[in-house]
Amino acid sequence: MTKQIHKYSGKKLSRGEPPNFSGQHLMHNKKLLNEIVDQANVSIEDTVLELGAGKGALTTVLNQRAGKVLAVEYDAKFVKILKWKTRQYVNTTIIHQDIMNIHLPKEKFVVVSNNPYAITTPIMKMLLNNPSSSFQRGIIIMEKGAAKRFTSKRIKSSYVLVWKMWFDISIVKEISREHFSPPPRVDSAMVMITRKKETVIPHKDYMAFRGLAEYALKKPQAPIDFALQGIFTPPQMKHLRRNLKINHEQPIGTLNESQWGIVFKTMVQYVPRYQWPRVNKR
Repeated sequence: MTKQIHKYSGKKLSRGEPPNFSGQHLMHNKKLLNEIVDQANVSIEDTVLELGAGKGALTTVLNQRAGKVLAVEYDAKFVKILKWKTRQYVNTTIIHQDIMNIHLPKEKFVVVSNNPYAITTPIMKMLLNNPSSSFQRGIIIMEKGAAKRFTSKRIKSSYVLVWKMWFDISIVKEISREHFSPPPRVDSAMVMITRKKETVIPHKDYMAFRGLAEYALKKPQAPIDFALQGIFTPPQMKHLRRNLKINHEQPIGTLNESQWGIVFKTMVQYVPRYQWPRVNKR
């Protein structure tokens, strides 16, 4: 018998394993579901996007609080259940589509989701890679390891740094695997995302900053002088370190958002534009 292939990861499913193609683990604890919506501070004024709605356990809490609910689900069996459960709610739209192919709302929106774990990072990139989008805030349930990686003070990935320049990301609480069906192999976390009211770098400079982040964080444990060589001259680097109040041995991945703002502004002020690192288009 031919083994099925996981839709996103490409991994083969073991015999007898349910075809959980999206890495989706459905929540069933009503108290926890209400807590998620409470933490998201959902009100009648909000348009809420739910990614991976499953059988609607969270959807049916959201549509009692929000002005509009857009529930995205790929599995046709779940879509039928969702349409039945929400048939009396005119504020709820069921979107039968692959999450990664949807168009984000143009109006201001909130995300409240129990994410399919297999595509957590792509979903986060979809929501946070464009600081000029209409995304305002969110409560997202994700695998605990991913949550810790996204909230760590030590930054290892350029895309996480870019997110943090425009959004605050924090862990609200950890969630036991026992609250899901089927239970995942690891525990989860409730992650809060909020748009910063004041940013160090304006939205118009997003691409320029992203180019800097990708260049500098190729080796996040590298000393700052090594990571930024090719951008700054030695005298400029000395001036930058003095403004950052660090020594030449400090790893580039330990800088905070304010310090990255100083790095970027120093580049803009002293480095010719043609020497600025460009975004990798791949």
